[in-house]
Amino acid sequence: MRAEQILGLLPHRYPFLLIDRVLEVSPDRVRALKNVTFNEPYFQGHFPGAPVMPGVLQIEAMAQAGGILALQSVAFDPATHVMLFMAIDAVKFRKAVTPGDQLLIEVVPLRKGKIFKMKGEIQCDGQVVSSAEFLAGLAEKSKVS
Repeated sequence: MRAEQILGLLPHRYPFLLIDRVLEVSPDRVRALKNVTFNEPYFQGHFPGAPVMPGVLQIEAMAQAGGILALQSVAFDPATHVMLFMAIDAVKFRKAVTPGDQLLIEVVPLRKGKIFKMKGEIQCDGQVVSSAEFLAGLAEKSKVS
């Protein structure tokens, strides 16, 4: 799945779309890529002279991949509905993510339905850099405000 297809599924847009490509998607797993470049807008302030991708954005990348996974299980229209975070647990950051890294994001469902529980993991060069479990729920866009 390339960028154009991802844009058709997720409501996120630059600079907040954190998935560059989906390598594999099935009801049981999604695998996606994020190419981290020095041009990312957050590197200007996080941190000057020692750029590190914020952990919260790594979790967001997992959640975006999880949204694509959810579309495999529950029929909803991305034009009228969004998946929203409800909880984040068991977060671990093991290694800094820096410009030039290519992130392999894998998310698996632990529970499916209107409320999803998912487990995500990000690897870079075969090493786990971050992981988390999270809950996400389906909401109508018109009721989010």
